[in-house]
Amino acid sequence: MVSSSWRWRIPPGIAHPVRLLPLVFLGLILVGTVLLLMPFAREGDSAPTFMDAFFTATSAVTVTGLATVDTGTYWSMIGQIIILVLVEIGGIGIIALATILGLFVGGRLGLRTQMLAQVDMHVVSLGEVRPLFRRVTVTLVSFQAVTALILTIRYRLVYFDSLPEAVWHGVFDAVMAFNNAGFSLNSDSLTRYAGDVAVIIPISVAVFIGAVGFPVLAELYRGWRRPSRWTIHTRLTVWGSLMLFAIGSLAFLTIEWANPATLGNMPLVEKVVTAIEGGIMPRSGGLQSFDWNHVEAETQGIAVVMMFIGGGSASTAGGIKVTTFLLLAFVILAELRGDPEVQIGRRSVSGRTVRTAVSIALLAVMLVYGGTLLLMLMSGASYIEALFETTSAFGTTGLSTGLTPELNAPSQLVLIVLMFVGRVGTIAAASAFVLRRRQPRYHLPEEQPIIG
Repeated sequence: MVSSSWRWRIPPGIAHPVRLLPLVFLGLILVGTVLLLMPFAREGDSAPTFMDAFFTATSAVTVTGLATVDTGTYWSMIGQIIILVLVEIGGIGIIALATILGLFVGGRLGLRTQMLAQVDMHVVSLGEVRPLFRRVTVTLVSFQAVTALILTIRYRLVYFDSLPEAVWHGVFDAVMAFNNAGFSLNSDSLTRYAGDVAVIIPISVAVFIGAVGFPVLAELYRGWRRPSRWTIHTRLTVWGSLMLFAIGSLAFLTIEWANPATLGNMPLVEKVVTAIEGGIMPRSGGLQSFDWNHVEAETQGIAVVMMFIGGGSASTAGGIKVTTFLLLAFVILAELRGDPEVQIGRRSVSGRTVRTAVSIALLAVMLVYGGTLLLMLMSGASYIEALFETTSAFGTTGLSTGLTPELNAPSQLVLIVLMFVGRVGTIAAASAFVLRRRQPRYHLPEEQPIIG
């Protein structure tokens, strides 16, 4: 009765999940900001500044990892715990809310369409939302626990004399890795672990799995041995993620091979390990064992593209998503071939889905480029510095060339907006296109404008 009466009090304009999603994240950011403004959240006697608290809370909730201050020295133990909790809620919450959002969207379709969607896309009914959320939570916690255990053992044996310190660093890094957040308790992120197989590889694997997305993980759990029966979404996400990982790692290894600031002075094994990191982290990881300000210009350019693409849908990663990027590639291929419709495998893609993908990509380009220009005007940053930082913010990646801490308040607000929109905007926008779908009662006369 209480929930029913409360539901009636919510204005109809915002009661729909599409409109509630951004509000939920905004509310969580405000709560995190208030908590980080408390004196106990700051190390030392001085209280945190509002901008540092607001930026950090936004970065944590959107699981980005960009920071205006050093996480390990500026924030107290309590402040670090608050950041970890915000990242955990942001990571788990976005998956659950995105999945539930998809269920609500499906709920507006006809019965036949819903049945086809359940068979083809493995969509669950609304009655299974609660057990689904439990499976999401158990999956994330399990992966994080295994990663934390591996890191803790390595940290205790090699890097830390204190077991509690090794445990805290292991847990913190595991949570940040799986949630694709770039926060680190070390001022140099993972630099002290550069080339360490037992540290870099588990963290990179956790980042990769977290960026795949729970819907894909759930489908792989049920039938990973039968790729021929995977849905189009799973095929695009899995093969697309592996392709981008291979391209990114090989490009990083080739371009940075002789760069003394990155791979130049490393033995072969450490070069390969660091190249694996360089191929995974730009997809949305944010942790780094080398300075991205010192990589070659070509590497930065490739990283910008990887950050813009991001990870899988309904994952802890940002960007326009792998499926959107690959769908646009199939659209171009269909146009070059002169095909009447876009086909992926033995399935065709609806025109509405194509329009949604095109709209998301174009909006993302406008946001990133507009943010880049604003950053250049407000801070005097160079084009590549501003582009790298804004793409990292929109893609909720967290990689930085060191520009973020030096930005003034207006420039930091630009990154805050990009982080927020990059985390919830693409999902909300894509769902809004479906929700607003209407059957027209008439058809306007067609006209062919000149294209190209």
